[in-house]
Amino acid sequence: MVAPATSANVDAYDDFRKLWQDRDLDLRILKEPGYAKLNGLLRIVPAPKETEYLQALMAHPFKIGTTVEVRQGQKFADLLKFIFKGSPMLRFAGALLTVFLATPVPQAMAQEGKPLPHSDERYKADILVVVAHPDDEAAVTPYLVRALDEHRRVAVVFATRGSSGSNEAGAEQAAALGDVREIEARNALATLGINTVWFLSGKDTATQDVLVSLANWDHGETLEQMVRLVRLTRPEVILTFLPGAFIGEDHGDHQASGVLATEAFDLAGNPAVFPEQVAGPMKRLEPFLADLRPWQAKKIYYFPDADREDIFRGKGPSYSVKEVSRLSNKPYWRMALDAFRAHQTQAKSYLDKIAQMDEAQIERMATSEDGWGEDQHFVLGKSLVGGSVSGDIFEEITPGAIPYARPEAVPEPARPELSAELGGPWSFYAEFRRAHGLGNLPHPEPPEIALEGPGTLVIPLWVRNQTAKAQEVTLSATLPAGWTTANGSGRFTVAARRTAAARVEVSLPALPDKTEKKTVAQEVTVRAEANGQVIGEAKLRVELRKRALPE
Repeated sequence: MVAPATSANVDAYDDFRKLWQDRDLDLRILKEPGYAKLNGLLRIVPAPKETEYLQALMAHPFKIGTTVEVRQGQKFADLLKFIFKGSPMLRFAGALLTVFLATPVPQAMAQEGKPLPHSDERYKADILVVVAHPDDEAAVTPYLVRALDEHRRVAVVFATRGSSGSNEAGAEQAAALGDVREIEARNALATLGINTVWFLSGKDTATQDVLVSLANWDHGETLEQMVRLVRLTRPEVILTFLPGAFIGEDHGDHQASGVLATEAFDLAGNPAVFPEQVAGPMKRLEPFLADLRPWQAKKIYYFPDADREDIFRGKGPSYSVKEVSRLSNKPYWRMALDAFRAHQTQAKSYLDKIAQMDEAQIERMATSEDGWGEDQHFVLGKSLVGGSVSGDIFEEITPGAIPYARPEAVPEPARPELSAELGGPWSFYAEFRRAHGLGNLPHPEPPEIALEGPGTLVIPLWVRNQTAKAQEVTLSATLPAGWTTANGSGRFTVAARRTAAARVEVSLPALPDKTEKKTVAQEVTVRAEANGQVIGEAKLRVELRKRALPE
């Protein structure tokens, strides 16, 4: 509301408003670019050469709709008599409007157009973290505290609500458990000062197979959501799980979050992808077209979900978690642990144990036994702005948008007309790395997996026959002692110019009671032969454990 220039005018305005309200009308003074408005009474529109147009916009009962040209500073009594014959308000209106129009309107303001809306800066992020479940953010929170110290803006996307698994804090399960864990995740991040948090519609999937997770998430739907959030937050950097199959927890949902984040990195800048997101509104209350802008993030980094570390060394920057935060005067690892306390449904027994310790005991346990004090290592996936592999995450990053960069796909390797190779998630990742130009992304050779014994190992295969006639192929397996082929070996026919899926199932033995939680990985080989020759081999390193996610 615009106040008149002097105390006398304030009094006049108050009296004017009282009289006006006696007629059951609403009077407000509003200031807008280029004009002032007395709502329900007068509209004053600036015009060239310091001339004003005084227009009465009053509706019934006065039914006035006329325009009168006046000079700035001109007395209005006679003009107002023409509009409001015999009104007792004239002495107030004349005094008030004379002061209003006696102030020159800047020419720039008079010519200024109405600004068009632009992207909401409240949700602009420097770092977008993409993980699968509530509590997965703990894999990177020590670095996020460092980033907050550096005044970086951080946003987090969870692909699921974590509705599977046990509940250590209450009876809630399934969707209700997911509701609780969403609140826990928001509270954990709020502890660090991170409030920009989203959840996709993915479903918690207990498996190591990324393809099963993507199928259960409805891959296309969650990818559309992920691209939309990249366009909304416009991050400089994306941090996510390393998409790959490794011995470790290697949760399929963790892998799938890395897949989605990588796909969104490569697609969000392309206006032809989900074009309804970047289309302007066609009506005032647009229900379908989002009016976002394409956005190309500058870098993507990964953090592994694997036991082994050797293949990740030197592939990206490393950060100490023991430095002290300027925000809290606590080490980064301790701030991360404090945030983790919100995850009661997943770790109440662990957190209750910590609650009984003094500070020295907490530091001793967390930094020597539980990994909170270990350096954080990242793997550089892509940088579109240069910089070194092991340099700081924000090395060479400057504010502002960059052009869309189409991923440089690596051509598919040439194959013989008759061949066989490992399928499933392992062949997917080979295609994925080629399609997204991630040839330098570390991956184990031979491929590997950890499984629970007793159990079943399924070895998926692609058998390709590009010859002009059907071919007979024999599959056989070479296994460690005590492992047996349950299904899938023998002779099979593949039609001409076809690719067929096959699988060999292996029964895994139980581990002795006194065996450690995990054993030394052993190699399994499946061989494919045709016409007396070996046409392909699939090798896997398999580690037996007393507990592991299903394949």
